Amino acid sequence: MSKKIGLALGSGGARGVAHLGVLKALEEDGIRPDYITGCSMGSVVGAGYSMGLTVEEMYGIVKKLKAVQLIDPTALPITRLAVTRGNKMRNLLVSKLGDTTFDELKIPFKCVASDLYSGRLVTLSEGKVATAVAASSSMPTVFPPVRTEGKLLIDGGVLCRVPTQQCKEMGADVVIAVDVLDNTKERVKKVNNIVSMVMRVFDMMDYNGSEMKKQLLGTENELWLVPEMKGLSQYAVKDADRAYEEGYLTTRARIQEIKDFIK
Repeated sequence: MSKKIGLALGSGGARGVAHLGVLKALEEDGIRPDYITGCSMGSVVGAGYSMGLTVEEMYGIVKKLKAVQLIDPTALPITRLAVTRGNKMRNLLVSKLGDTTFDELKIPFKCVASDLYSGRLVTLSEGKVATAVAASSSMPTVFPPVRTEGKLLIDGGVLCRVPTQQCKEMGADVVIAVDVLDNTKERVKKVNNIVSMVMRVFDMMDYNGSEMKKQLLGTENELWLVPEMKGLSQYAVKDADRAYEEGYLTTRARIQEIKDFIK
């Protein structure tokens, strides 16, 4: 009896394009996940793939936006709960999900978001996939929260950057986890304004929260892929090609290890 394979795609903004490279590298060896979980941009990619969008289709959308900032503070004025709504890459990808519901997906998929009311992590697995993904990828103070079923949901990365445990709960025997934000712990040279300050705080929360989770829960039956993303911002897509390549090369370099892991 073969092992059930889970794929947990972590948050990462524009760095999440690396997830597409990972998927392409796995496909080349015929490795397809039985379950997928995602957080933030990982939820966007994971949902699209679960629905049946190809890597090439999703990457084509990203490449059209390469010269555009992922976050556009001039898109709309400050609202009561966010400084902007301008996330062109996420919005375009999410729009491809249409009215698809979770039970219509080709690969079982769940994503995580953080509920501002309860202060707890929420796993989303019912209703419209696009609504869930929008909630999972709503960076606090930068994008408006998503109101649904008595909850006020923001980016899952606030509480869980890479949802490996949720993948196991779905039935995965082994989980391939992809973390594209590992080196956000590195020192930065400047913080220019309130938006960049919020983004830097979020980077710090992301990294430290993820490390604490690993220490508390461990990484049993998990194989972590951490593409080298040094110098790449998670807030702009101008380096989309490099992010894709980093995800692809990291996975190809460990493909035998991955094949042994999932046997």
